[in-house]
Amino acid sequence: MLKYRLFFGTLMTVFFIAVVVLDGWLDGSLTASAADDKAVKGTLLCIFIAALMIPAQFELAKLAAAKGLRIFVPVTATASILFATIWYWPQVIESTPGLYLSLLSAFSLMALLLYQYVHYGTSGVLANCGANYFSIIYLGLLSAFSLAIRIDFGPWVLLMFVFVIKCSDIGAYAIGVLFGRHKFSPKVSPGKTWEGMAGAAAVAVIVAICFGVCCDIMVWWLAGIFGLCFAFVGQIGDLAESMIKRDAEQKDAASKVPGFGGILDIVDSPLLAGPLAYLFFMLNSR
Repeated sequence: MLKYRLFFGTLMTVFFIAVVVLDGWLDGSLTASAADDKAVKGTLLCIFIAALMIPAQFELAKLAAAKGLRIFVPVTATASILFATIWYWPQVIESTPGLYLSLLSAFSLMALLLYQYVHYGTSGVLANCGANYFSIIYLGLLSAFSLAIRIDFGPWVLLMFVFVIKCSDIGAYAIGVLFGRHKFSPKVSPGKTWEGMAGAAAVAVIVAICFGVCCDIMVWWLAGIFGLCFAFVGQIGDLAESMIKRDAEQKDAASKVPGFGGILDIVDSPLLAGPLAYLFFMLNSR
């Protein structure tokens, strides 16, 4: 398991860095010169995040089916893509994210009700529509904040956020396997330990300080606070997905990535952390 995690984790890390750096180079965000900046930012990342929504919705649909719930993938995948890219379109079309979000929320609900009516009638209306709307918000809206961080604060800030979260996962896993004794959340995720949480915090603080200082994002002590806080927030995001899987009596969301599981198992921790990270960076930029 560990060798698969290391191998495929390294491949995914290199690929993600390549996408973010190339994206920043194309729109001028990597340079300090404002003259190099393009009006539209984050195009490659927008495409990448949108592409993840489709397999992620299929995985969530599989988990929901184990509980007798129907996910309307044609609707939820489309809506999730539109939600996830909510910060991108105002750069192209004159609008505000707030107006876009309000209209999209209303039309998504209407589409779900119409799909329910056509395909299932009155059978399981509240359960199905509730589960579908949850899947759209969980995957689509929460993903939007990663793109928002990239567009509003730049590629290095996004890399800091993602690396702090994912490196804390690695720290939690490695230290938990080697030294874990005291269960952190035995009812939801028996494998998690307080020793692993300490490892997550230590690694996250180191990574955050390195990014914060080397990339001139924030002062070292504030970066340390960011790392400490988001080590815990990232683990809570992982626990949130674990609750869904445990309810569906599934170990992993899928088996697409050896050593990790499915797309949901990879993106779970950044999903829940995204809104809080955006708020943190927004306050730091003032």
